[in-house]
Amino acid sequence: MWTELLPIGRSSVSGGYRRYAWSGADLDCRAWFRAQAEGRGLTYEVDRNGNQWAWLGDPAAGDAVVTGSHLDSVPDGGAFDGPLGVVSSFAALDELRERGAAFDKPLAIVNFGDEEGARFGLACVGSRLAAGQLTKDKAYALHDADGVSLPQAMEQAGYDPAGIGPDPERLARIGAFVELHVEQGRALDLSGDAVGIASAIWPHGRWRFDFHGEANHAGTTRLEDRRDPMLNYADTVLAARREAQAAGALATFGKVSVEPNGVNAIASLVRGWLDSRAADQETLDRVVAGIEAAAAERGARDGIDVRVTRESFTPVVEFEHALRDEVAKLLGGVVPVLPTGAGHDAGILSASAPTAMLFVRNPTGVSHSPAETAAEDDCLAGVTALADVLEGLACS
Repeated sequence: MWTELLPIGRSSVSGGYRRYAWSGADLDCRAWFRAQAEGRGLTYEVDRNGNQWAWLGDPAAGDAVVTGSHLDSVPDGGAFDGPLGVVSSFAALDELRERGAAFDKPLAIVNFGDEEGARFGLACVGSRLAAGQLTKDKAYALHDADGVSLPQAMEQAGYDPAGIGPDPERLARIGAFVELHVEQGRALDLSGDAVGIASAIWPHGRWRFDFHGEANHAGTTRLEDRRDPMLNYADTVLAARREAQAAGALATFGKVSVEPNGVNAIASLVRGWLDSRAADQETLDRVVAGIEAAAAERGARDGIDVRVTRESFTPVVEFEHALRDEVAKLLGGVVPVLPTGAGHDAGILSASAPTAMLFVRNPTGVSHSPAETAAEDDCLAGVTALADVLEGLACS
């Protein structure tokens, strides 16, 4: 399975993956998922929001045990973020069948659409829509860099966007959702463990900073006569680092656009996107407020109009203790429990159903990069752990 997925959406230049929602590469991944489901005799379906499901047992029954992750990627992302969870889910089912496991509850494997938000700027679109955390109107207003809207992209890919929206009936049938994911940090590598359990997801969000200045000639405009928004942007990037470091939080400007984007032109507009995360809400609020204040102060000094828009936000997710403790018990009770600053579909679904996460060791801690990796032995340990958990939750 891993070998079949590896070439899909891979850049020959960077070696990373560009599996953006509803793109050709994404459709190839979705076709792979369907083939895996049907090859195992599972009931395959696509829900109203484009999420893919593969069912063992009656899809209409309740108290289902669900596992899976996503197959899309960030720009030039790694091979493991998302796909490891989906591949491991199918592999865990195969292992349970080899064990002769008797299922008392329906089991489903899911591929949530547009988890990374690389194309439309909002993460976890598929699960947010299903959970009612993203309205149809707001989803319809999402556009990619080429001006293509989300519904247009879905239509171009052969899917009908008319029915997107909350899916409470489906979520009500989930008794437990367990997502396996490569760790996006080095906690397991430092502890020497192949597999860990998530305790919580830090609150996090994305903010767009618009710095409006005045376009002018780079070769003739005196420095003191300029209203250059690039300086305001650069100063704000440095302020983000200072605020985050002082608070023990994280803040990153990882995306920027410039108008008119000419080498010999002073910019009229610089637009930068801030990603910030912290262990608690109070700290996150303080960090973002500090960054906004620094941007406004520099803007007032340079004659730059600064506007800040919060584009997305996810509050802290504390995974349900009862399910988390049961997962730990099924794994022998000696598994490290660790928080994460990365967002996941399991975090979105936690408001609608009991959710838990397993992490597989990442020896470098690198993620969202072609250098992301995990050892085969650790991946197999993750499959075994997931199979043990699913057997304990769904089988007699």
